Amino acid sequence: MHSSLWLSLLLILPLLGAALAGLVRARANASYRVGVAVASLETVLALVVAVLYRSNVPGAGTFDFMGRWVLAAPFGLAYDVALDGISLLMVVLTALVVLVALFGARDTRREGAFVAWLLLLTSFTMGSFLAHDLLEFFIFFELTLVPAYFIVSQWGAAQRARAALKFFVFTFTGSAFLFVGLLYLGLAHQHQTGGALTFSYSALQSTAMSSSTATWLFVAFAIAFAVKSPIWPLHTWSPLAYAEAPTAGSIELSALLAKLGSYGLLRFAVGLLPLAQVHVRPVMLTLAVIGIVYGSALATTTPDLKRLVAYSSLAQMGFITLGVMTGSKIAMVGAVLLMFNHGVITAGFFLIIGFMERRRGVGVSIRDLSGWQGPAPVLAGLFTVVMMASIGLPGLSGFVSEYLILIGAFATHAWWAVVGALGVVLAALYLLWAYQRVFHGRTSEPIEDATTSERWALVPIVALIVVLGVFPRPVLDRISPSVQQVIEHVAPAGVSK
Repeated sequence: MHSSLWLSLLLILPLLGAALAGLVRARANASYRVGVAVASLETVLALVVAVLYRSNVPGAGTFDFMGRWVLAAPFGLAYDVALDGISLLMVVLTALVVLVALFGARDTRREGAFVAWLLLLTSFTMGSFLAHDLLEFFIFFELTLVPAYFIVSQWGAAQRARAALKFFVFTFTGSAFLFVGLLYLGLAHQHQTGGALTFSYSALQSTAMSSSTATWLFVAFAIAFAVKSPIWPLHTWSPLAYAEAPTAGSIELSALLAKLGSYGLLRFAVGLLPLAQVHVRPVMLTLAVIGIVYGSALATTTPDLKRLVAYSSLAQMGFITLGVMTGSKIAMVGAVLLMFNHGVITAGFFLIIGFMERRRGVGVSIRDLSGWQGPAPVLAGLFTVVMMASIGLPGLSGFVSEYLILIGAFATHAWWAVVGALGVVLAALYLLWAYQRVFHGRTSEPIEDATTSERWALVPIVALIVVLGVFPRPVLDRISPSVQQVIEHVAPAGVSK
């Protein structure tokens, strides 16, 4: 089998599953079984690809499973897929998250359509991470808006229509800048080479341009990716969307769609525009640390648990941006690892909040909760593990990634690292205070502890938090060569350490 067919299977399987889930929607539970079966196969396939991945393919650098087919040469349209250590981690995360969302956040309202939209979102997200062509990436990047919009608008809470519209308008508008930028870059490359129009990542890396042109292109790319991540101050859609989306939607938005932004920033804005780095780096680092502090401050004051996780995510995305923009290999490796770890941790947070909403039948406002630790000790314990990972407790996954980001940032941009380190302290403040208010004290409510199915839904989350906190080496070994390739391309713009 041609190696690129493995990646094509990762794209096609969820599409077929979405179609089948829609066809059998009239039969009770059939769509859900299709969804779980497809998500399970997708996870197994992603793990197989991870095992088969080679980090040093002759003639391809760190990219493996490469395949390119030109679909419409005059328009530069091609199906071009490849995988390296950075995208590999995102592919595994995508497969895992949809399985966890279906298994732990089932929504029986019009279940056939719900499952179909989730699987479509999985396919488009996979396409974004596997695309080795900038135009192809943009197409998949934009297609993710459609299922995400309908998941929020059709299955969300009271303000779901407003949340979905705001999400769509913000992200679609930001993407317009990306589209203009990629067209300019592709046409500039064609003009220089005199060949056919192409948006191939490998080809565009060799495009010559002035530092001012690179800077304007970086701004165009960064606007789209900053909205998606989100990065302060283009984050304002996210608290409302995260809070109003159904549990599975909140998981997908925070764990996956946010990573499309940070992945795009690293892969395309940084990877294709090295001459822009010297000009944009101070600005991006400043926005990153503002996001860390601002997100942490709002997380401390918000009364809603979902919004708390949304603001916490804003701070975490600030950490990722800090790592991506430092020019330090150590920090960039930590940023990629944090993309994965944050996806796992926020999936755990939203699952547990979803379990709490099931018990109360309404949203979870911190001021209305108290004393859950007594009647629900297992649920409290699971929340504690996820919370401590988010804080960055040594021995858990969050510590490794944040530590790498901070030591890399201290080596190259110490003052920004000092402000960023404040976010670790603030995270401990708002998460421990939230835990104290929700789980300590007394309650008269009859609260059921975590059920067997809820515990099993959180098993992969807790396992990854512990394993990647204690033994991250195999993952770091896959990330490092790919980050080194980016560093070597960006080296003229700054020093790598």
